[in-house]
Amino acid sequence: RWQESRERLSVCSKLCYAVGGAPYQITGCALGFFLQIYLLDVAQVDAFYASIILFAGRVWDAITDPMVGFFISKTSWTRFGRLMPWIICSTPFAIISYFLIWFVPDISTGQVMWYLVFYCAFQTLVTCFHVPYSALTMFISREQSERDSATAYRMTVEVLGTVLGTAIQGQIVGKVDTPCIGSPFFFGLSNSSVAMEELNMTHDTESLTDTRNAYMIAAGVIGGLYILCALILLLGVKERRESSELQSDEPVSFFQGLKLVMNHGPYIKLIAGFLFTSLAFMLLEGNFALFCTYTLGFRNEFQNILLAIMLSATLTIPFWQWFLTRFGKKTAVYVGISSAIPFLIAVVVVDSNLFVTYVVAVAAGISVAAAFLLPWSMLPDVIDDFKLQHPSSHGHEAIFFSFYVFFTKFTAGVSLGISTLSLDFAGYQTRGCSQPGQVNFTLKMLVSAVPVGLILLSLLLFKLYPIDEEKRRKNKKALQDLREESNSSSESDNTELASIV
Repeated sequence: RWQESRERLSVCSKLCYAVGGAPYQITGCALGFFLQIYLLDVAQVDAFYASIILFAGRVWDAITDPMVGFFISKTSWTRFGRLMPWIICSTPFAIISYFLIWFVPDISTGQVMWYLVFYCAFQTLVTCFHVPYSALTMFISREQSERDSATAYRMTVEVLGTVLGTAIQGQIVGKVDTPCIGSPFFFGLSNSSVAMEELNMTHDTESLTDTRNAYMIAAGVIGGLYILCALILLLGVKERRESSELQSDEPVSFFQGLKLVMNHGPYIKLIAGFLFTSLAFMLLEGNFALFCTYTLGFRNEFQNILLAIMLSATLTIPFWQWFLTRFGKKTAVYVGISSAIPFLIAVVVVDSNLFVTYVVAVAAGISVAAAFLLPWSMLPDVIDDFKLQHPSSHGHEAIFFSFYVFFTKFTAGVSLGISTLSLDFAGYQTRGCSQPGQVNFTLKMLVSAVPVGLILLSLLLFKLYPIDEEKRRKNKKALQDLREESNSSSESDNTELASIV
């Protein structure tokens, strides 16, 4: 029986599991890179209100993660499992709300509320997909090596999903020439906003029709991929109830579990480190399209530069999987994430140069790959450490994953809201062919100085993370011994019962 539970996952199962991670990344990347510039220059939402939409959507997204984690912990097992029904039921509604985010309603008032409602609705529904999918890692196998291998497959496909999201959104939208308003003269005027408004009124709004249609076509293509990936996950992966539970375990309540999880030191130190890392890359992601378009002057190249980042990340995921296996996960964190620093500095120090920008994009992609892979590879180690300290408590996998995502998204929402608001204060001009000097300076800070500071802070926090390779190996052996003891004790109980009968 123990040998059966140690069966290795097939390559097909790992691939089907990995494909399930693509929808979250495809949609997340499209929203992360393009929603800000879409709201400002296509939907023509005021920068102040755009910052509210981005902030409120991200914060609501963060709040829904622990909520969904709570409801998952209360969900009964079905013939599809405990997690799969969430994934199945949320998919069609998520696709509808995603499409409506990229639709410009023909209404004079209430446009801000439209985007706020559908952005929040989509974030809720995609959370109902991604939190159970993330927790599924612990339910496909109880072998740590198999979970690590499946995670590497998943991260490769997820980063490929970011490439698809960037390529589909960027190439479809990039084929259309979004009209801008060349008015550098107005930037020196005290009543520049009035002048810009008058110029906008004389500019035919139908000139944006092709751009708006392109965004909707991209949303339709991405929605189709979302359905396809969800079907592959459903048909190709079996959720194993026994994979994460010891047979003698008795479940505890969600709030008791939450208290135990939040008091687990290694978990708090891990999420603190990755919190600042993800913040750095979120700021880079959210502002890079504007930075390329206005500060560097590559209006017609930014979608290709974004694609270079994501392709580089996809190709280097296998390298980081090999690296963490060979040198350990903590070493991979230090090397992988810090490697972005010199290039983030170079992109603003060196004069605007397309070749240098592509070099920086490729280098940034290498760090993005490490930042993608390592949190999801290290979280199962923290959960195993928790199980050893609390062997009588189980069923908290969703709490670990959902609260990691909660803290990351909450702070990302705050940072993106503040960054968009700072552009408004700097004097961002909607649909301008160029921007005032204060806006360009602000964009440089948002894609270079601030991310570098956050990365350095995260590296200091990772020094406190206690699970190195030696500790991880000891935990693995101790957990294996505990499971063998549990299974042998269960078998002896069954033998006694049979002899009595």
